[in-house]
Amino acid sequence: MVDQISRKLEAVNPIKEPLKSDLLNGKWELIYTTSRSILQTERPKFFRSRINYQGINVDSLRAQNMESWPFFNQVTADLKPLNSRKVAVQFDTFKILGLIPVKAPGRARGELDITYLDEELRISRGDKGNLFILKMIDPSYRVPV
Repeated sequence: MVDQISRKLEAVNPIKEPLKSDLLNGKWELIYTTSRSILQTERPKFFRSRINYQGINVDSLRAQNMESWPFFNQVTADLKPLNSRKVAVQFDTFKILGLIPVKAPGRARGELDITYLDEELRISRGDKGNLFILKMIDPSYRVPV
């Protein structure tokens, strides 16, 4: 059902070239995903992140994924445009507990297609078939350099 509604929104996407839009900049809160790794279904509920965020800087082509309590893990990534709405994502640094930096392995990469974007909502689809729905929470946020 969520996928069907998402496809209807994607069909009327007001921003045809999201990678050229300032609306992509800022801090987004993940409100729905089909990604089992992000949902952390293998962990006991107590150890699962409560809220997940993603920061994006279009100008520097950087992204940052952030988990909330209980671990506050983070990962930063370089984005390489493949076309006006799709990026290759190369993760570079994980931060364990938000403090301990660990270099990401070269295989930590993927692709993301931004299929819907407006001032409040973003829908993306990953190269592994996952659906991501995010809401804007802070358009002034920038990924630390």
